[in-house]
Amino acid sequence: MARTLRSALLLAPSAILIGIFLIGLVRLIASSVLIDGQIDLHHYVDIMNRPDYIAMLGRTLRTAALTTFFCLLLGYPTAYYVARYQGNRNILLLLIIFPWLVSIVVRSYGWVVILGPRGLVNGFLMWTGMADRPFKLMYNDFGVVMGLVHVLLPFMIIAILSVLMQISRNLEEASMSLGGRPFYSFRTVLLPLSLPGILTGVTLVYLMSTGAIVTPLLLGGLGDTMIGTEIFQEVMHFFDYPKAAALATVLLVTAMAVVLPLQFLERWLSKRLTDGAPS
Repeated sequence: MARTLRSALLLAPSAILIGIFLIGLVRLIASSVLIDGQIDLHHYVDIMNRPDYIAMLGRTLRTAALTTFFCLLLGYPTAYYVARYQGNRNILLLLIIFPWLVSIVVRSYGWVVILGPRGLVNGFLMWTGMADRPFKLMYNDFGVVMGLVHVLLPFMIIAILSVLMQISRNLEEASMSLGGRPFYSFRTVLLPLSLPGILTGVTLVYLMSTGAIVTPLLLGGLGDTMIGTEIFQEVMHFFDYPKAAALATVLLVTAMAVVLPLQFLERWLSKRLTDGAPS
């Protein structure tokens, strides 16, 4: 009895948070379909019938996919280097998480200073004569993806690093001692074992990219609006909460359509790797 009570007390904070989240989610969906106490789906009909909203949704998913891809491309080698580093690994971890100590507004605005028409990049190119006029490096998809990669890269690195730290280096050395080249050892040994961390990082980065607001607002143009920024404008500027709730629900459904299969795949891989591990 005491053990059961202790377990219940330990789980109570998590249960309360999950309950609050579920209540908020139900109220969000209800506010998008209930108008004056009656079911009304005209917000969803308007969203599906407007080409600009369909294009906005596609742009959001494309930007999230590109951000996730580049975070994985940069994050995996970084996580591998940190995991195999022989010196003081804490210094590298501190450098990775250091951006979290700075406001996301400051970090995103830093890219405005770097990528702007009179920013560091264009200023250098024009000073060296490599360009006779500024390149359009922001207020487009390039600027948004660049800013989101900078903001979300630490999440990918930490997710992959947490798995790589548990993989013994002896496995790679055993593969290479049996004649396997480094790339073959990576492809057949390290990559399969690190897939759970990769899928976790991909899930985190993809979800946060789809709902990003600050970075697209600062680095995206009027013609490159994402769903997150549109929801922000509907709430803060037009006070149209039902429409914002409908947009949020559409974004949630489309994001879950990608994330849930990844979660099932991660659990299947983790179970398979656990069952296949020597006892």
